[in-house]
Amino acid sequence: MKRGFIVNINGMQTEIERKFLVAGNDWKSQADGRRIRQGYLSVDPARNVRVRLAGEHAWLTLKGTTTGVSRAEYEYPIPPGDAEKLLETMCLQPLIDKTRYTLCDAGQRWEIDEFHGANAGLVIAEIELENEDQAFDRPAWLGAEVSDDPRYYNANLLRHPFRDW
Repeated sequence: MKRGFIVNINGMQTEIERKFLVAGNDWKSQADGRRIRQGYLSVDPARNVRVRLAGEHAWLTLKGTTTGVSRAEYEYPIPPGDAEKLLETMCLQPLIDKTRYTLCDAGQRWEIDEFHGANAGLVIAEIELENEDQAFDRPAWLGAEVSDDPRYYNANLLRHPFRDW
């Protein structure tokens, strides 16, 4: 399920990702979606540890401090049963519940997360890039960029849900 580019910089796996709000629903007819449940074992900004379950697939992901739109990321598949147990017994509550849609626009892969529960009403599009300065076409449904706003990090939505803003 690893979605985009993870580049190796100085021996470290690095995710380069930009986030945007989504305007309207015009994108939905072009997208395929799957429900995701994810929880956090640690929400420390320097060492975020996430468990994600999507259908019959599960991952343990470790992320470092975000600098600009980049951060260290390591992701490992784990048995779905283990993920379910971790989500139920060890992860901070409540869990993040969302449907992730994927679509291609102008040859670029976008992931759009439509949140449920305490974060219902929030829809965020993400694009992973090969480098921070990489140019890309902006689809018509793309709204304001929120890459630099920590409120939109999933780990922060756990502690400060969208409904409370």
